[in-house]
Amino acid sequence: MELTGAIRGLEELKRPCEVTLVTDSQYVMKGITEWMVNWKKRGWKTAAKEPVKNADLWQLLDEQVSRHTVKWQWVRGHIGHPGNERADQLANRGVDEVRGIRHG
Repeated sequence: MELTGAIRGLEELKRPCEVTLVTDSQYVMKGITEWMVNWKKRGWKTAAKEPVKNADLWQLLDEQVSRHTVKWQWVRGHIGHPGNERADQLANRGVDEVRGIRHG
């Protein structure tokens, strides 16, 4: 869900921007700042020569990141960071809506 959230957030930017993308996901943070460069060099394979999981999403994120100047910031989840808490609320609401659960 976090990977899709980063993609969708960047897609909403209609012109190139300087943006700080805050995530509580080590998977997203390490993927974009450490692992992706090597995945791309290896044709979207891991060091173990296995296909990268969610390669389609990582490629979409890479495309979106190339349009902007992105500063990545990791925060610990569920400790009261206002933006992170709001993102969790919205994500959970989206899941509930897909499941047919209504919020007042």
